Order: sequence, then structure tokens, then C-alpha cells
Amino acid sequence: MAHDTNHSGKHTHRADEDKTKLLNRLKRIEGQVRGIQKMVEDDRYCVDILIQLSAINAAMKKVGMNLLENHTRHCVKGAIEAGNGDSSIEELMKVFEQFSKS
Repeated sequence: MAHDTNHSGKHTHRADEDKTKLLNRLKRIEGQVRGIQKMVEDDRYCVDILIQLSAINAAMKKVGMNLLENHTRHCVKGAIEAGNGDSSIEELMKVFEQFSKS
């Protein structure tokens, strides 16, 4: 299981298999974005581009929900068990607020 430290000193708890799946999803999304760039360059029909944008938005939301679930099941749960639940829940609520704006 990977345990990476981010800029705030907090750790992620992401299994290597989960990390690979996440990276593969993001690479697919990156390919979709490049496809849309080509569609714009080729003056493709706006509706076709909008449909592709909708697919990318759905894919990004799925990635975000996956990360939120992982964070809640591991980081928040661990913080609660360690007696640090209040700050972790507060942080999680801020993330939900930010995530729901998109």
C-alpha cells in the first residue's frame, strides 16, 4: 500500500492497484481532452463537442467520488479512531462543499 506525503504533511492511503486504476482513468480523461482539442481545431459540430465535454465531466466526477470515498474510509476513519475526528470531519465537509460546486 502506498503512503505518500503531500505538501501539508498528511498521508494518503492508496493501494498500488487503486493508484494504478486512478492514474489509468486520468490518462483516459487526458486523451478525451486532447480529442476535444482536435475537434475544435477541425471545426467539428458544437453538439458533438458538448457531448464529449459532458462525458469528461462525468468521468471527472467519478474520479472525485472515488477519491472522496477512499479519503473517508481511510483518512477520516483513522482520524476518528485516533481521536482527531473533529478536524478531519471539518476538512471533509470543506471538501464536499468545494466538490459540490463543480
